[in-house]
Amino acid sequence: MSSDISPVLDQIDRDLPQALDRLTALLKIPSISTDPAHAQDVDAAAEWLMRDLATLGFDARKDATPGHPMVVAHGGAATGPHLLFYGHYDVQPVDPLELWHSAPFDPQIEDTPAGKVIRARGASDDKGQLMTFVEACRAWIAVHGALPVKLTFCLEGEEESGSPSLVPYLKANRDALRADIALICDTGLFDAQTPAITTMLRGLLGEEVIIHGPERDLHSGMFGGAAMNPARVLARILADLHDDQGRVTLPGFYDDVPELPESLRAQWDGLGFDAEAFLGAVGLGKPAGEADRTALEMLWSRPTCEINGMTSGYTGAGFKTVLPARASAKVSFRLVGQQDPHKLRAAFRDFVRARLPEDCRAEFIEHGASPASVMETSHPAFEAARQALTQEWPKPAAFVGAGGSIPIAGYFKSILGMDSMLIGFAKQDDQIHSPNEKYDLDSFHRGIRSWARIIDAVAKA
Repeated sequence: MSSDISPVLDQIDRDLPQALDRLTALLKIPSISTDPAHAQDVDAAAEWLMRDLATLGFDARKDATPGHPMVVAHGGAATGPHLLFYGHYDVQPVDPLELWHSAPFDPQIEDTPAGKVIRARGASDDKGQLMTFVEACRAWIAVHGALPVKLTFCLEGEEESGSPSLVPYLKANRDALRADIALICDTGLFDAQTPAITTMLRGLLGEEVIIHGPERDLHSGMFGGAAMNPARVLARILADLHDDQGRVTLPGFYDDVPELPESLRAQWDGLGFDAEAFLGAVGLGKPAGEADRTALEMLWSRPTCEINGMTSGYTGAGFKTVLPARASAKVSFRLVGQQDPHKLRAAFRDFVRARLPEDCRAEFIEHGASPASVMETSHPAFEAARQALTQEWPKPAAFVGAGGSIPIAGYFKSILGMDSMLIGFAKQDDQIHSPNEKYDLDSFHRGIRSWARIIDAVAKA
């Protein structure tokens, strides 16, 4: 163990009760960004963080945006690696309030079968995660007087409300925010004993298609058989989107999809992921995607096409023998590698139009388009961070993928020109966005120690 890091870890252990007090103080602020009634609370959380970072010697400020403030702070070493740390201090609404076991903004330490947790809105998403990094910096500064890296904080107050001010802010401040690499804390562990660095994020394309047929709903006894039924047309089109092996049939869909590197495949195989248990938890049993791929590949490194909703005809109680005038579906595509969402949007629309009978027409509505993010893990910081995490946790850390999308990583790549390491310590049962959100005290404690180790490792890498 490095002589630099040992006293820092000791300081973290000694200071844990005070670190919990600081986290509790931040959790008490109801910084719900989606609710205008809490605008002053969101501002109060930004003020709290700005002042806390200033006590650590950072040049901290609260920048106004058209929405909620951005907290930005600069400090650390004058030379060496430059890191940008991102987190968000806003939280989700608490509804339904009656399902909470305690007041959502009155943090409680509770004993659970898995250990002690702190329960409050924002405990895991993202105040607890954010404060693991702040507390690691605090310990470094307390022991050594300064950090071994140059560091910029960028803490957002609108992540839970769609980040409307983020992209304009990044573009207007790109020179001040650009660093060697970004650190993002809004992710989790692979399992309770295995830390992870997310290096692949799938993109997202959303399309709504409406098939129009007759000019009005028709009586199925009078017109059935003779009149074209848009619901039947749409059902056939949607069924054609996949073949019998689970592959998507859009022409060119897989053109820009890379194969998984063998080194990454070996890491994923070593995680011991139980697909049957994963699906069994939601009442299923067998993976339904591409037949020749593992479940983790399906979730992290393969593209998908999913039907998210279908509407047509009479859907109320009872029965109505109607032949509908229209049928609609919402279809989403998770994208990987270099897949171009705009190219695939055009391919989907061509696919639909090619299957329309003479008496039907298609209408399309866009619902967003963002490409995948793939991090360049050859950057020495990635392996240094993986080794640092491995030293802290019972099982070796792994580079993993994420099935969902985290737009901030893509923005850092496209606007600031840098890759991101997504490292967090949340667990799957943290109930983020739901009543009774919690964060394990083990995650908080080990998370602080993990960031301290990562700072040390990256400084030397």
